Amino acid sequence: MEIKIGNKKVGGKNSVFVIAEAGVNHNGKINLAKKLVNAAVECGADAIKFQNFITEEIIRKNAPKAAYQSRNIGRKKSQYDMLKELELNPDQTSSLKKYCDKKGIIFLSTAYDFKSLKLLEKINVVAHKLASIDAVCHPLIKKIAQTKKPLILSTGMTTEKEVNQAVKIFKTKTGSTKNLILLQCNTNYPAKPQDQNLLVMNTLKKYVPIVGFSDHTEGNEISIAAVALGAKVIEKHFTLNKNMPGPDHKASMDPQEFKMFVRKIKKVESALGSEIKKPTGGELENIIGMRRSICAKIDIPKNTVLTENHFVYKRPRNGLSPTENNIKKLIGKKTKESITVDENINLNLVK
Repeated sequence: MEIKIGNKKVGGKNSVFVIAEAGVNHNGKINLAKKLVNAAVECGADAIKFQNFITEEIIRKNAPKAAYQSRNIGRKKSQYDMLKELELNPDQTSSLKKYCDKKGIIFLSTAYDFKSLKLLEKINVVAHKLASIDAVCHPLIKKIAQTKKPLILSTGMTTEKEVNQAVKIFKTKTGSTKNLILLQCNTNYPAKPQDQNLLVMNTLKKYVPIVGFSDHTEGNEISIAAVALGAKVIEKHFTLNKNMPGPDHKASMDPQEFKMFVRKIKKVESALGSEIKKPTGGELENIIGMRRSICAKIDIPKNTVLTENHFVYKRPRNGLSPTENNIKKLIGKKTKESITVDENINLNLVK
C-alpha cells in the first residue's frame, strides 16, 4: 500500500519519507524560516514542516507552559505570549509554501485551529499533519478528512482506544484509511529512549497500512531502529542552531546532524532488502570457495558399494553438496570406476 504526497510516493517499497520538523524554530522570522528550508534541502529531507496557529484560538491567556517549555525558555514569559511571538501569518505562510515549491521540497504545516486549516487549504498544501495533542480533537480530524488529502497523525499521549476513535472519525468522512498515516510518538522534549515503545507501530498497523515515527529523542539511534521495524515516515525536529532562544531548539538536530541522520536512515533502509531468502551480493561469488562437496575419504576401487564411511566433505563446492538427499542418492550404489582419495563423488561415477 502506498499513497502520494506531492511528488513523493510513501509506503510500500518506497524510500522512507523524512520530514524535517522546523516547527516554530523560525522564531517568527520569515528569513530564518527560509534558511531552514535551504538547510533541509541540503540535508536531503523529503519535506519540511512548520506550524500554523492563531494563539487566541488554541490557548487561554492563563494556561501554564508545558514542563519542557519552562525548562527551555524559563518561567517569566507565559505560554500565550511565547506562542504569540511564534505565529506565521498568512503572507508568511504563503511565501514559505512558494519558496518550498521553488526549492523542490514538500511544504507541510501542522494546523492547530480551523482558521489555520482554512489558510493551508487556500495555499493548496498537498497533505496535512496533526500534532499528538489533536489526536483526540475529533472536530479538527473531521475537517481535515473532508479535504480528501493525506493526513499524517502523531499519536503521542494516546491510548489504543483513543487511536481507534480517531481512525473511525477519519474513516466516517473518507470511507477508508488509505490516506491516513499514524506516527508512534512520545510527547516529551527530549524524550527518553526507554519511553518510545517502538513496537506500538505493530499495533498501529491494525488500523492503517502505513505507519511511522515522530522522534523527540536525542541522537538518531531510535529513528534508525524504527526504520528497521517498518516505519515508512520519520519526523525529527530541525534547527539551524540548538543554542537559539525558543522552546524546541534544544531538542532539535542541527543541519550537520540532520544530514548524517538522513544518510544513516537510507543506509539502514537499504539493508532491509526483501523478504525472499536467497544469496545476495558477494555471496554468489563465495559459494564455490566456501561450501563443501562430497569427496572420497579413501581410495575407492571399482564396483565398491558405497557407504557413508567412504565420504568426506571438503571445499570447494564444485561437486555434489553434502545434503541429506544427495548422500542418500549415493549410499548403496556401486562405483563404475575407481575413485581416488579427495576426488569428488558425483552421480556419473556410480551405477
